[in-house]
Amino acid sequence: MAKRLIPNLKMAPYNTTLMGVLKGVADYYGLPTSGAWLFGASGHAFLINIHEELCPSGPYCWNADTFRGLVRNLGILMQDLGFFSAHSGPRERAKVEEVLKRKIDAATPCSLLNMENQLISGYDDARFILEKPWPRVDLAITPETLTFGTWRELGEEVHVDFHAFTRTERADDETTIRQSLGWAVDMTRAPGRYTEKPYHAGLEAYDAWIDALRNGHGSSHGNWWNGTVWSECREMAAGYFTEIGQRQPRISKKAGELSTQYRRLADLLRKASDKELVGDGKIKILQEAKSTEESGIGKIQELLDAM
Repeated sequence: MAKRLIPNLKMAPYNTTLMGVLKGVADYYGLPTSGAWLFGASGHAFLINIHEELCPSGPYCWNADTFRGLVRNLGILMQDLGFFSAHSGPRERAKVEEVLKRKIDAATPCSLLNMENQLISGYDDARFILEKPWPRVDLAITPETLTFGTWRELGEEVHVDFHAFTRTERADDETTIRQSLGWAVDMTRAPGRYTEKPYHAGLEAYDAWIDALRNGHGSSHGNWWNGTVWSECREMAAGYFTEIGQRQPRISKKAGELSTQYRRLADLLRKASDKELVGDGKIKILQEAKSTEESGIGKIQELLDAM
């Protein structure tokens, strides 16, 4: 049998691979959205999730229920096809594989999250075809295929979620903005809704990060990767506020101030990602980042009140 491929389905090369998947889906469906609007409207631009030992899994291990609802505002329905582990038997694997094949036959994009998020763009007689998040980076954790039945490319690390993405009706701009910024505020007020120990979200994430530095994790891969992902998110938040100001002139001044503030926050988190910077210098950067984020959330609430 020849390959069954969904044409023109490619990931965007973001560090935040979930958003790389989502941008690929949005482009495939011809949805007119920038990367910044996608990050912001989905709420991901405001997420931070830190493991107590700065494990690099922070960007992946959080409750995405609200996120999926916000993605729907963008005109994309994100369907959870289930979680599978090394203990999932042949029947369970075969069942989800058949679902994925039917989706692909219907030209519906699908994805998996194991160590990273990847689009599933097709299949042949023996395997699914996966899109690499960074085409020029050859990593074992981002395989090009997934063999039917064995999933051998995942090695011993099998903890995989599958999703499918279909078109749905988009929400209006005001609804999209209100709900996404409302989530940003709620993540600060009630972080336990979105993650659980040993992970910490919202402003508590900065405290967990600082504690991890004091416990010797400041030069770890996890420190670098968390800083890399969360700084990208805050940079996209800055772009989101710029677009909000363009679309909502009545609140453009407040949105512009928030854009500047979140760009500053992105710069602080980039500095915190540096493996070579350790000790009090990095702790002071994160303390300033927490203060900047806390102030930003207060300004977001003011913007919402002004809408």
